[in-house]
Amino acid sequence: MSTTLLSLSSSSYPFSLCKSSFNPLLFYTRRSLSSHSHSHSHSRSRNRFPTRLLTTVAAASENNGVFTSPEIAKTFDFAAEERIYNWWESQGYFKPNFDRGSDPFVISMPPPNVTGSLHMGHAMFVTLEDIMVRYNRMKGRPTLWLPGTDHAGIATQLVVERMLASEGIKRVEIGRDEFTRKVWQWKEKYGGTITNQIKRLGASCDWSREHFTLDEQLSQAVVEAFVRLHEKGLIYQGSYMVNWSPTLQTAVSDLEVEYSEESGYMYHIRYRVAGGSRDDWLTVATTRPETLFGDVALAVNPKDERYSKYIGQMAIVPLTFGRHVPIIADKYVDKEFGTGVLKISPGHDHNDYLLARKLGLPILNVMNKDGTLNEVAGLYSGLDRFEVRKKMWAELEETGLGVKKEPHTLRVPRSQRGGEVIEPLVSKQWFVSMEPLAEKALQAVEKGELTIIPERFEKIYNHWLSNIKDWCISRQLWWGHRIPVWYIEGKDKEEDYIVARNTDEALEKAHKKYGKDVEIYQDPDVLDTWFSSALWPFSTLGWPDLSAEDFKTFYPTTMLETGHDILFFWVARMVMMGIEFTGKVPFSYIYLHGLIRDSQGRKMSKTLGNVIDPLDTIKDFGTDALRFTVALGTAGQDLNLSTERLTSNKAFTNKLWNAGKFVLQNLPKENDVSAWENILSYKFDTEDSVLNLPLPECWVVSKLHLLIESATANYDKFFFGEVGRETYDFFWADFADWYIEASKGRLYNSGNGGNSAALMAQAVLLYTFENILKVLHPFMPFVTEELWQALPNRKHALIVTPWPETKLPRCTSSVKKFENLQTLVRAIRNIRAEYSVEPAKRISASVVASNEVIEYIAEEKEVLALLSRLDLQNLHFMNSSPGNADQSVHLVAGEGLEAYLPLADMVDISAEVQRLSKRLVKMQKEYDGMIAKLNSPKFVEKAPEEVVRAVQEKATEAEEKITLTKNRLEFLSSNVLVSK
Repeated sequence: MSTTLLSLSSSSYPFSLCKSSFNPLLFYTRRSLSSHSHSHSHSRSRNRFPTRLLTTVAAASENNGVFTSPEIAKTFDFAAEERIYNWWESQGYFKPNFDRGSDPFVISMPPPNVTGSLHMGHAMFVTLEDIMVRYNRMKGRPTLWLPGTDHAGIATQLVVERMLASEGIKRVEIGRDEFTRKVWQWKEKYGGTITNQIKRLGASCDWSREHFTLDEQLSQAVVEAFVRLHEKGLIYQGSYMVNWSPTLQTAVSDLEVEYSEESGYMYHIRYRVAGGSRDDWLTVATTRPETLFGDVALAVNPKDERYSKYIGQMAIVPLTFGRHVPIIADKYVDKEFGTGVLKISPGHDHNDYLLARKLGLPILNVMNKDGTLNEVAGLYSGLDRFEVRKKMWAELEETGLGVKKEPHTLRVPRSQRGGEVIEPLVSKQWFVSMEPLAEKALQAVEKGELTIIPERFEKIYNHWLSNIKDWCISRQLWWGHRIPVWYIEGKDKEEDYIVARNTDEALEKAHKKYGKDVEIYQDPDVLDTWFSSALWPFSTLGWPDLSAEDFKTFYPTTMLETGHDILFFWVARMVMMGIEFTGKVPFSYIYLHGLIRDSQGRKMSKTLGNVIDPLDTIKDFGTDALRFTVALGTAGQDLNLSTERLTSNKAFTNKLWNAGKFVLQNLPKENDVSAWENILSYKFDTEDSVLNLPLPECWVVSKLHLLIESATANYDKFFFGEVGRETYDFFWADFADWYIEASKGRLYNSGNGGNSAALMAQAVLLYTFENILKVLHPFMPFVTEELWQALPNRKHALIVTPWPETKLPRCTSSVKKFENLQTLVRAIRNIRAEYSVEPAKRISASVVASNEVIEYIAEEKEVLALLSRLDLQNLHFMNSSPGNADQSVHLVAGEGLEAYLPLADMVDISAEVQRLSKRLVKMQKEYDGMIAKLNSPKFVEKAPEEVVRAVQEKATEAEEKITLTKNRLEFLSSNVLVSK
């Protein structure tokens, strides 16, 4: 495919471009654009987009400061994107409009962290969701893309704590209320950054409905959900293994733990067998020796003959003053890993914890919440975990219990937020019992109520829900939704607590149960951020108020689009909570996108220095090029992003712009009423209207209609990459490279556009281009809207223009005929290039074919001559070879279609013979040298195999070129003799 930009004038064409002095933007009366925005209301009628506005919106002139015509600007100005976006929003286009349909298309935006700034993951989800929304809006469905941000408990608290630390202030010094007030101040000042950046990507969300997970209404929904789950016995309190952040001193979710490959050590430690001889000991290999103070057993595989005699005996834990633990057998132990002996520290390892619970072993915790060791560690009590590791290893070596320390690659769990090493720790927390909720979520997919795209993720979804663990929902933070649990002063917290919707209700319940003098206090913990976001699809629409207009109108939603990496942690939980609280699956489809990686397929990271900033990318390439690039991926698959791809799609934006410039410059003058009546009288929605078009026009309109049907089907199937590729190919390879060039013959031979052929070409150009803009708009909203506004007779803004009809007529025979013509043109162009014919030179040609083929080729001889740079006066059509065939280059374009190009027309034969003769001598000399080398035993035996192979390949290639050159010389020489 050609990558050169569309040339608006070319010296290689015989006709100069008609550069009209008129501006087609001014030929019709401008109407002022409505500048009022629509007030938000939850009422359907108030949210309708008025028909009156749609019918009065005209294209914005270059004087209103919003749009710029291609006739004025050489290229699309990226600076216009923000102006266009603000105009869309001011007109109320982003709000649901019920005028053309009643079946809403609804997406809840995955709420980005309020602390966040734009990265390529945001660019991916915004692009894909906006494509869906813009497409369905044009299809006439009332669309609601509901935006918002997440309070991001840990991340936000960390940011504010660091800010305070820079001022010498600690959170504990100012207290919870003052700290929370400062977080809200920070949120008001900086929390809108991510929202503004998402707007920069073109997100056509209904910002009047924007939510924040700590909004009053959403907070009420969170409390209601907690209370209801507790009333059903699905929320409980208990001490279990969690991921613990020593710095933040809170439990963190699995999603907030990232595992990294890091260099460390494997420590081999001797455990003596109690009552045994000096030689009776077991060696344990561990990466965390400091946890041995929490050992409750040593385990070996029952089939491991090395240790079978010790099963049932006791081992002495080093550095514990003789504490004994049993030596047990379990098939869980891998004989091949390490020494085959496993220390069981259930208070500090997830796997050990599960094994201990299975075997009924005790849980022993040796660590404080701040990462220091507690009194169980004896002399090491109060020391940091990593300091203990160093000191105790020195002592183990000194006492002969430390066998060796080997370098080892560790899989280290680190906090996604703070970067510190996470500790598995048993802690008292609040949990949600997940099995009863998971069962219904599994059935939703099984029954077809929920479709996962791509389908392969169903297995992962089903596996996770079938093996689900209870969810730890409490966090030891101050920023977030406070757990709605109150305790009784002086009573056991585990036995006596009250769950209520607010303090007043809690106090009322406490008075009834414990008397009027009782005092209560609220649980200091907050809920996991994912708890509130699990309610997002319905809490944002007014739940638990089932009478809320938005809830009745827009729930269940249509689509949930997000990264496949949070299928478990967020998507599945939304499904479970949606079914539990509303009785309905919260969305019909789950579309999962992949990660964006660098050009080498590596994950983007600051460490690698390969992070591509979306805002920098927009500045250099434009939003449309970025969107088009990230949208060409396949659902669920990672996408490699490169500067080359962005550059190519920036060129695509420019190509669109130049095509728009060409169309505008070749439309009739503003005062040519008759011409415009003729152009607007052309319709392309009936079979006759298409079949009666000349071949190039019939071909391009038929191909356009095929594109619209295919693109629409792919949009409906969420195959966005296919839509992008097929539209790109049609626009560039068919419309720009072929039809625009073919149309020049009609336009420039028509006496300034006055004849019917020119009017017909203008109508087809306009019709095809405006439909290309429609199909591309969801991908590239800014440049398409700008171009649309420059075209005359625009009744609506492109963003709300109806989608093209799909069952439009097409002529497959005309498509095949024009493809034959294209093949002939390509063959002639290749021969011209092969013989280095000057681009501007017109050459003669004889086309040989059957009468049927000649009939339609000859009818478009002007197009053939224009595209192939043939001399129209010496272009002949015949059924058999011409008389000068032996002095012509013969080419076969296809079955039954040939052409003869007189050699004398293309080159100076004598000069070409001399040039090729010299070239042949040089080629022969190089070839002889390679053959001599290959015939030398010294070279063949001593040179590396790949070097010998390379010389052989070059020799073969040179031999082929020599043969071709000799054949051409022979052909040319015979023509020299004939001419003499």
